[in-house]
Amino acid sequence: MAIENDVRYLLDRLEIQDKITLYGFGQDLHQADAENKNLLEEWSQIFAPEVVIDVTSLGVGVFNLQEYAELMRGKGLKGGGLEVNFKAWQHIEGIGRVEIDGDTATSVALHFHTHEARHTEANLIDAGYWHDRWERRPDGWKIVHRRHQSLYTNTYAVIEGPAFLKD
Repeated sequence: MAIENDVRYLLDRLEIQDKITLYGFGQDLHQADAENKNLLEEWSQIFAPEVVIDVTSLGVGVFNLQEYAELMRGKGLKGGGLEVNFKAWQHIEGIGRVEIDGDTATSVALHFHTHEARHTEANLIDAGYWHDRWERRPDGWKIVHRRHQSLYTNTYAVIEGPAFLKD
């Protein structure tokens, strides 16, 4: 029986880790100038419909899933959200610490988000952690509460690179 419990734990842990990573793909597959801005294509696989997303550490607020998606990509996910300030971005979601207790779990995962500014030279980096509470649902593990913790958020200017990087 112990081996079955170990296998169940590993399968659960892998699913949660894959879904932590899927958050970044949801952001990155729907870039600012992309026609398709519907990041819910990926995020609906991660978040429970009733999820609470707390990004007060960035001075933004607490949101439900639709509000958070529209913050990122505008009303109806048609453009006009925070994405208008950036030309491109990449969201790297790190390996998390996951604790599973039956049909509930918690995780803390590193994140490193970079954003190339559209109208200024003040690009943006946000590094920190996601603190998530999960529930096992019939369609898999879902985040029911997510809290952002920022270690640092900095803007930086693009500087001239070394000569070997020039044409």
